[in-house]
Amino acid sequence: MHPLIFLARMDFTQGNLFGYIEDLQELTIIERPVRRSLKTPEEIERLTVDEELNDIERAVYLLSSGQDIQGTSVVANLPILMRQNPAETLRRVLPKIREVLHVAGVEMQLTAAVSFLTILQEESVSIHTYSHAFLHIILQNLEHRDAGVSNAWLETLLAVIEVLPKETIRHEILNPLVSKAQLSQTLQSRLVSCKIMGKLANKFETHIIKREILPLVKSLCQDVEYEVRTCMCRQLEHIAQGIGTELTKTVVLPELVELARDEGSSVRLAAFETLVNLLEMFDADDRSQTVLPLVKSFCEKSFKADESILVSLSFHLGKLCNGLYGIFTPEQHLRFLEFYKKLCTLGLQQENGHNDNQLQLQTLEQEKKYISVRKNCAYNFPAMIVFVDPKNFHLELYSTFFCLCHDPEVPVRYTMAMGFYEVAKLLNSGVYTIHKELVALLQDESLEVLDALVGHLPEILELMTNGGENSGSESKLLSIPDLIPALTTAEQRAATSLKWRTHEKLLQKYACLPHIISSDQIYYRFLHRMLTIILTNNVLPVQKAAARTLCVYLRYNRKQEQRHEVIQKLIEQLGQGKSYWNRLRFLDTCEFIMELFSKSFFCKYFFLPVLELTHDPVANVRMKLCYLLPKVKSTLKIPTDKLLLQQLELCIRKLLCQEKDKDVLTLVKRTVLELDRMEITVDGFQKRFYENDLLDQEKERQELLLLEMEQLEKEKQQNEGRATNTSDKMFEKKRRESKTSSALGKNVPLSFPGSSSSGTSTGKEGKKSKLVRSQSFSTQALHPKYTNIDKCPNRSAASGYTSSVSGMGKSSVLSFSDDSFRTRSTGNNGNTAFPSSSSLATSSRNSANLSDQKNNGNKESHSRKMSM
Repeated sequence: MHPLIFLARMDFTQGNLFGYIEDLQELTIIERPVRRSLKTPEEIERLTVDEELNDIERAVYLLSSGQDIQGTSVVANLPILMRQNPAETLRRVLPKIREVLHVAGVEMQLTAAVSFLTILQEESVSIHTYSHAFLHIILQNLEHRDAGVSNAWLETLLAVIEVLPKETIRHEILNPLVSKAQLSQTLQSRLVSCKIMGKLANKFETHIIKREILPLVKSLCQDVEYEVRTCMCRQLEHIAQGIGTELTKTVVLPELVELARDEGSSVRLAAFETLVNLLEMFDADDRSQTVLPLVKSFCEKSFKADESILVSLSFHLGKLCNGLYGIFTPEQHLRFLEFYKKLCTLGLQQENGHNDNQLQLQTLEQEKKYISVRKNCAYNFPAMIVFVDPKNFHLELYSTFFCLCHDPEVPVRYTMAMGFYEVAKLLNSGVYTIHKELVALLQDESLEVLDALVGHLPEILELMTNGGENSGSESKLLSIPDLIPALTTAEQRAATSLKWRTHEKLLQKYACLPHIISSDQIYYRFLHRMLTIILTNNVLPVQKAAARTLCVYLRYNRKQEQRHEVIQKLIEQLGQGKSYWNRLRFLDTCEFIMELFSKSFFCKYFFLPVLELTHDPVANVRMKLCYLLPKVKSTLKIPTDKLLLQQLELCIRKLLCQEKDKDVLTLVKRTVLELDRMEITVDGFQKRFYENDLLDQEKERQELLLLEMEQLEKEKQQNEGRATNTSDKMFEKKRRESKTSSALGKNVPLSFPGSSSSGTSTGKEGKKSKLVRSQSFSTQALHPKYTNIDKCPNRSAASGYTSSVSGMGKSSVLSFSDDSFRTRSTGNNGNTAFPSSSSLATSSRNSANLSDQKNNGNKESHSRKMSM
């Protein structure tokens, strides 16, 4: 809008004019704080430091006359000064810091505690020098009035005690501790003394502890303040580990028994947790006569009068039950199991409208407490399976497991999902009984639960489908139909949410599915979904995860038509896609192809489509291609791939001559130098590349086995079909002949043509042996060395088949050596060439001649160094 027009439309009446003035006054009020925040010349002068001062002089100046924020900055940089000039820092800077800390604020105190701890960890000075310079400053600030500052200095002191010599600890810390632990001292001082004693118990011999430390421990356990008794009770665990079993039984256990009956609930809670942690140090008599009665009283009081211990009791119940397992009577065993079941449903409404403790109205605080109890019960569920024996799971704990997996609160279900793998391992052959709960957690409304379950999803699915020797095939087959919809639903829910990290994690774990379900199920339910994610998703890590999982699915796919279709879509929709983003993802996919498949597979299907991107109109695509070219060249073998090498050199020359983008041209020049230094692999094994060549040959062998397996399965199906037709005809013929023989009333022996042909049976046996070998490969997938694709990506096996790119003309070479198959190319017609049984037999007969010819070629190629 033009200013003149705007002024013409404004109404300057008296009422409106006052409104405009008020608006202007509001604007001035808004601007006032900005003006007040500006520094005056005097303030700027005080904050200015002479630039000619060195670091030490500047630190001394700022600590002497600077402001608090400048002093805090100097204290924060103290570790740097100690590394640069430790002598001058200790002589000039540290005394100033010691003076300033007496009147310093909380921020500088906390910064100093952290800096002192950093200097100790970096070992900038010796321990003797550190204790002489820093220990007194730490001890002086231990009793700071601010609890946070005091705890910070205490943490630094406890770390220093770990490295100080015994004599220094005894004179500088233990002797003053006797006076600091008296009732006449402040509460903060006595609390600090408790924590220091727990650390000192491991630094001295038993007789010193018995004479000098244990009397102080007993005194603090009977302190008038419950905070001191609680703190000392929690330190008894460290003291018991330092004094040994005998003194623990005679000194620590009586104190724990007395503290367990204390009037303060926090003291009783600390005593209970310390008892559980020290359970292994007590013998069977102490457990049965002392610990078990205490635990029983805790359990009885927890529901009645002392609910404060309920959360802790539920957390330690698994450890407690297994620690006392040997002394339980059958009745006590059943009682503790029922107590656990009761805790698992605490706070939930029952069918009669009442909850477990018969309370109609529950406060918000009680609700939070009950949720914590059920969450702790979920955490202890694997321990309770051990307690009841996995064989009794279905009778004793399955109903509880069902309730916890369907708990209305997310934290409880999240904890069950976290421990689901442990439960599955314990159940072993009975793992199929919890299949419905796995499906329920996969379809949970909370993505947090799904994220917790996904962590061990491959192991869970492996156990669910193959776990246990006694689990019948029927249960496995029944589990698959429910499992696949649950997996697809989980992925779709993660895709529609904003939590892309969960989606990425889920896609990465779905790479295990070829070992779980069939190739057709993956193709129809998961493979095309991965391609859709690559094309439509907007999150780069998610796209890369989907691309890698798709390559794994392609590797294990067992049908030629499906593999060819997927490769065609990758090239057309990604490599030749309209969006440059899709072409970038094609290069990522090709990188995964090179990782998972053999070199021949990549050269036949993806080498030329990758080189076509050198003419891409987008500079980012060409730049990414330049980064990938060294890996692309490493897939070539000479002399087999000589034509592809020429194509690569031609594309690089065009880039050097025609590239206009400066960044891409710089990268091309750098890539050319790297390519020139590379040595191309020659057909056959070489010492330098022996391990890589061996792995690549294994990948080719497995790819060929997949082809052979597919062909043999087709032949088997055809033979079964012919056998079915033949048996039907024979049955009809027999029926007619039986009618004729009955009419004639004579016993005429019947003959079945082809029933005893020796040549046919021999051929069938040979095909059967090949099929058995192929099926064993399909069931085991790969040798363990190469199967774990997620853990060992560089040793991943590759799948697929041995056909060439349309338009690439090469001679077909198939050689067999030590049960290892290698194939490099196909015929000139560009169609996929798959060896039949007869061709395989012919190739095996002529393998000697082919290997001799190849060796002669290798000798010539070895004499030359292949470079750019």
